[in-house]
Amino acid sequence: MKLMRVGPQGQERPVVLDSQGEMRDLSGVVPDLAGNGVSLEALEAIRAIDLATLPVLPEGARIGACLGGVPNFFCLGLNYAKHAAETGAKPPKEPILFSKAASALAGPNDAVMLPPGSEKSDWEVELGVVIGKPCWQVSEAEALDHVAGYCVVNDLSERAWQMEHGGQWIKGKSAPGYGPCGPHLVTADEVPDPQALRLSLALNGETVQDSDTSDMIFGVAEIIFYMSRFMALVPGDLIATGTPAGVGLGMTPPRFLRAGDVMELSVEGLGTQRQEVVAG
Repeated sequence: MKLMRVGPQGQERPVVLDSQGEMRDLSGVVPDLAGNGVSLEALEAIRAIDLATLPVLPEGARIGACLGGVPNFFCLGLNYAKHAAETGAKPPKEPILFSKAASALAGPNDAVMLPPGSEKSDWEVELGVVIGKPCWQVSEAEALDHVAGYCVVNDLSERAWQMEHGGQWIKGKSAPGYGPCGPHLVTADEVPDPQALRLSLALNGETVQDSDTSDMIFGVAEIIFYMSRFMALVPGDLIATGTPAGVGLGMTPPRFLRAGDVMELSVEGLGTQRQEVVAG
């Protein structure tokens, strides 16, 4: 299934795409696509609905974040071999984990407002993984059985705040709107191999990131297995699994986002995003 949320900010309705690609309104039967609303049990309940009984919503509405909120917004750093190389870092021996504030969530096509004082904001196309089943001390072989689905994430980053102010990376990752996700939450049954997905990002029409999830140092199953050794993952948790080479920080000289820039990004089978950068 492909699930979405559409409508004005704060008033989004959950929808499911039918076989014709029409948006069927789930708001009468599903509270929202968040937390237990995207558990494996909840997704099975949606599958059991006769979609022909649901109202069709017209095209043209704003597309919101594919999740209405997240218990946790986790991320991985330096998880693509070529990206680690472009930053001058050694490939990590274990996954580098950090978080974004849940308030960073945004729609896939919402404008990105540079926060006051930002001079080094950067782009990062990523594969997002949504947990659908409580996950604690799972084996790598069992890990993917705990995935509800996948989505596109732009892990926008303010590099000065991330790297020049001490402490944890979360400061540079969490500005409002710095976590666009969607357009779709694509259920796991439609993604047979999360390590075989092309992902790309174009800046002002020029492709700057173009890679494949096979370049991940730690694959999705290993990430979930590793994280579950240290914490209990819960339905609705979102994990951004790292970005490939081609970020602005890795360019010579570095190239950071400016008002008027346009980012267009996609992950194979999961949809596309388009964000215009505006001054804060």
